Amino acid sequence: MQQIQRRKGVRYTCLTPNIKGFERALAAVADEVAIFGAASEAFSQKNINCSIAESLERFKEVMTAAKAANIPVRGYVSCAVGCPYSGKVDPQQAAKVAKALYDMGCYEISISDTIGVGTPASIAAAIAATAELVPLEKLAVHLHDTYGQALANILAALQMGIKVVDASVAGLGGCPYAKGASGNVATEDVVYMLDGLGIKHGVDLNKLLEASDFICNALGRENQSHVAKALKGKRPQVA
Repeated sequence: MQQIQRRKGVRYTCLTPNIKGFERALAAVADEVAIFGAASEAFSQKNINCSIAESLERFKEVMTAAKAANIPVRGYVSCAVGCPYSGKVDPQQAAKVAKALYDMGCYEISISDTIGVGTPASIAAAIAATAELVPLEKLAVHLHDTYGQALANILAALQMGIKVVDASVAGLGGCPYAKGASGNVATEDVVYMLDGLGIKHGVDLNKLLEASDFICNALGRENQSHVAKALKGKRPQVA
């Protein structure tokens, strides 16, 4: 974090599952932090080595410290529709965790399909259940593309009134505790779809593709974006 050349208008966020993580984020001068509670007991144990209830108790300590430091906190509900260990997740369980995070003071809650098993129907169900307990304008979605459903799921979320979508350049990422899960949906693919829908977003697709080329070359990783692959050869490549 301290080696990044920071850009105006960009928020630099750290994931902080406990107070030690928050203290490190504070030392690194993070602009905001994020806490992440699972909707699945099995995943919570595998991911952060504690139960859902225990994780929420840990987050209270982080929230208190963040408030004292005037640092905003975003919340994530992991495995909101499906778990790699226990299967389908009840939408009411995801909603319950989301409400707990919101009540603690998270300014926004991202409903997360961590392993990418969701479909428009299951994502819509999770959003509908959560919106009964948390204002819709405080919700976002974070959808992995393991089964190729992410764009369809995002469209369903947009149609329900969601206005914030998490994405990852080149579809990079994944989760070490979710075997086989791909990265988050590629930002390039989301931007292309939003352009087609006539939704303003403020992202320059050409510059995004340049950033995508750069990071894939730097990491030696294959670009997972369908749009980037389709446009490859039709534009100058970044060395």
